[in-house]
Amino acid sequence: MKASRRLAAAGALAGTAVLALSAPAFAHVSVAPEGTAAKGGYAVVDFKVPNERDDASTTKLEVSFPSDHPLASVMPERIPGWTAEVTKSKLAKPLEMHGQKISEAVSKVTWTADAKNGIKPGFFQKFPVSLGTLPEDTDELVFKAVQTYDNKEVVRWIEVQEDGQEEPENPAPVLALSAASEDGHHGSAAGKTADKDAGSAADTETAAADSSASGSDTTARVLGVVGIVVGALGVAYGVLAGRRRTNA
Repeated sequence: MKASRRLAAAGALAGTAVLALSAPAFAHVSVAPEGTAAKGGYAVVDFKVPNERDDASTTKLEVSFPSDHPLASVMPERIPGWTAEVTKSKLAKPLEMHGQKISEAVSKVTWTADAKNGIKPGFFQKFPVSLGTLPEDTDELVFKAVQTYDNKEVVRWIEVQEDGQEEPENPAPVLALSAASEDGHHGSAAGKTADKDAGSAADTETAAADSSASGSDTTARVLGVVGIVVGALGVAYGVLAGRRRTNA
């Protein structure tokens, strides 16, 4: 009797473990850079939006940008089947960028799916955005996202993670910022591209110079061999002519 009870308890525990392992991992709206997001520079970041429903599609995403660290330049990438609207707001304190004062910054970007489009169940979508310049007085930027489904359900990813506390149920997307690079480009994609192009040009020039030098060296060797052959023929001709005279 005791053995049967033990077997039943073990079976129940095993069943619970299987259900726990088979349950889908909790996913939420997140943000991550394509490469690096260095302080004081520009970056392209992706807002990743998974569809967590089995019977509805995500048709709208609203991302609010931090007001404590405003960003003057925000440009969403065009996504087929979606339209993007950029909202700007007046700044209480103007920003200075490239020697000019900026009086407004982007406060929100809204993506809306066209008819018969959206993020279907079992899929996710990335929403790329180019932004800058990134602040230098913080290690992270906190965004707040609102996800809307076609059944009118709204999920607000706006809860800020507190130090030492468990992750909230609906955490806000957080972008970690890296230290500014020492090359002066601050992780800027444009700066890296320029460096790459310059390096490619230098490599091409070096390769051309090496090729030219190699060609000149080859030509000199060929001319040297030709000279030796011609000289040898001349000596042979002189010896043969001398023999003929002697015989005569």
